[in-house]
Amino acid sequence: MERYRAIPEGYMTVGEAAKKMGVTVRTLQYYDRAGLLSPSALSEGGRRLYTDKDIVKLHQILSLKNLGFSLDDIKNRLIPLDTPAEVAEVLEEQAAAVRKKLEELTESLRELEALREEVLQMQYVDFKKYADIIVNLQMKNEFYWLIKHFDAQMLDHIRGRFDKDSGQEFMSRFTKLQDRAVQLQNAGIPADSKEGQKFAKVYWDMITEFTGGDMSMLSKLMKFGQDVNIDPKWEEKQKAANDYVGQALDVYFSRLGTDPFGEGAQ
Repeated sequence: MERYRAIPEGYMTVGEAAKKMGVTVRTLQYYDRAGLLSPSALSEGGRRLYTDKDIVKLHQILSLKNLGFSLDDIKNRLIPLDTPAEVAEVLEEQAAAVRKKLEELTESLRELEALREEVLQMQYVDFKKYADIIVNLQMKNEFYWLIKHFDAQMLDHIRGRFDKDSGQEFMSRFTKLQDRAVQLQNAGIPADSKEGQKFAKVYWDMITEFTGGDMSMLSKLMKFGQDVNIDPKWEEKQKAANDYVGQALDVYFSRLGTDPFGEGAQ
């Protein structure tokens, strides 16, 4: 009975607090030394005593720790919890942190599932391609799946000519031009019109920018565009745009008196 008389009503021992929150006594002792969670009182015998308020504060600490915050970060985030508004503020901060963590975990899961799908489709081990796919997934490049179709020479060429920002900018321009080709075709704009030829020049300039004048890259692009195993979504969009692109470029090269797709491009 002496033990219970020494603990005032509304307080609990360090062991009881630890058991209630599923942590060890050593953890609470460490948080006390670190200045994160000091006991609300000491018993006559010098034992740490905690209250329900301390339990709420401990919950805050454990939640932030599980979200990846360092102890120093947690210490800076702790507030007194003396009013309902302060408690609500803490809970909202924790909820916001949880939502952010969930978004990050959801994105990580998406990347893992996408990478798994690419690995299975490749049917061989190529860590260099895996790394490229991971980087493009993190960049949120929707065309990450194209990488598995490129050979080593093409990938080396792309790595040498584009960094993260310029690569994203190039793909953005490319998709806009593909969309523009479909728009021109649907609008009935002739490929040999002024507008059609303006489009052809911009499109060809983009292709030469990609190849850097390397005709071997041009032939690889032609072969790539005819790949029967290409992603269905990509193939559908390509078919919708390539008819107009082909017509416009035929007129463009005819007027220039050149044929970059002839023997010189092989």
